[in-house]
Amino acid sequence: MRLVRQLSLAAPNAIYALPRLCLAILAAVVCLVQPALLSAARADAYKLGIMDKLSVRVVEWQTAEGQFREWPGITGEYIVGPNGDLALPFAGELKVTGRSTSEVAHEIARALQERFGLANPPEASVEILEFRPIFVAGEVHTPGKYPYDPEMTVLKAISLAGGMRRGLHEGQRFERDFINARGSYEVLVAERARLMAKKARLASEAAGKEKIAVPQDLAAIAQSQTLIEDEIAIMETNRNAFDLRLKGLDELQTLYSNEITSLSKKVDNQTRQVDLYKRELEKTAKLVDQGLAVSSRALGLETTLAETQSNLLDLDAASLRAKQEMNKAALDTIDLKNERKSKIALDMQETKSQLDENALQLQMYRQLMAEALVNAPMASQLTGGDADRLISYSIVRTVASKIQEIPATETTPVQPGDLVKVSVTNEKS
Repeated sequence: MRLVRQLSLAAPNAIYALPRLCLAILAAVVCLVQPALLSAARADAYKLGIMDKLSVRVVEWQTAEGQFREWPGITGEYIVGPNGDLALPFAGELKVTGRSTSEVAHEIARALQERFGLANPPEASVEILEFRPIFVAGEVHTPGKYPYDPEMTVLKAISLAGGMRRGLHEGQRFERDFINARGSYEVLVAERARLMAKKARLASEAAGKEKIAVPQDLAAIAQSQTLIEDEIAIMETNRNAFDLRLKGLDELQTLYSNEITSLSKKVDNQTRQVDLYKRELEKTAKLVDQGLAVSSRALGLETTLAETQSNLLDLDAASLRAKQEMNKAALDTIDLKNERKSKIALDMQETKSQLDENALQLQMYRQLMAEALVNAPMASQLTGGDADRLISYSIVRTVASKIQEIPATETTPVQPGDLVKVSVTNEKS
């Protein structure tokens, strides 16, 4: 009888602990995978170089504890050194230049597995926090080092450096004003296109749509398809992460519901047994009073009845805890949906504010270009051959360990670590 009681008590507790373990494993996997999904498309194509700032994270599954454990001694931010190596505790110095983040993450996991003699390699992830900077030199207002942007061009780099340096020749001042204003204007135009694509994505997410409705103003822009594809990737990543968390909460509620059903059946069974023991005890007590049965039999029935009633109370308590946890999971589901709606609304508000600010800046640079054209009508023709005669550009880049100087134009893409040189080749009198 005592063995039966122990088994009946252990069953609800085991069922009660199982959903917690499932949820813990699910949450840990989501935390590890989600950041990698957000940057995987760009990071795999990008090759690391000196001065890139990286975020390294290492976790390991602990079977005994039933959860992931982070390695704080290795997890952190690192900068690729001047020799192209990444120095990590325990893993040592790893050559990372010319390799992708996924390749470096695999190498870190392999090195740690060998270093500690692990049966399986730990989970490692590498993300790019900051690209290595670019440098602008020559006839610009503020030569120096500047952060790299994935859509960087020579003209945008010159705008970051304050535009063309003034004072070279008074006759070129208004032409240079026009070029500087035009460069800043084009940077803002590209930024506005990205903001419009982001706004379209947020609107689709808020409406629960599977696809992004491309605004007419954005559809007229040449790079609109690329911008929309990037936003689609972000939207799918967000939706997959949300659906995964929502599925986990739904499965948790299902587990608790099944547990409650099982406990309810056990309660009904225990209740029937209590009634049977009570009736049997009444009959036995009468027989004892009549001298037809011994008192030890009645005492045994009383003991069995007490144990059964105790089991019934334990089952009621387990059922109550399961209902509380199921209600909590339901509330977490509501909070998750509200949190997502709130974040989308907040991002939409911020994006609209950025668009408004962008519109004001675009208007300012349009006015500056118009003012420059009033004083120098030929400034608008400083494109193509005229611009090349007035200003020349080149990019100093390291290719296969060799330094090369490459002729460039305003629209030439700039890569991380490039040096953009600007010079006046033929001044007008």
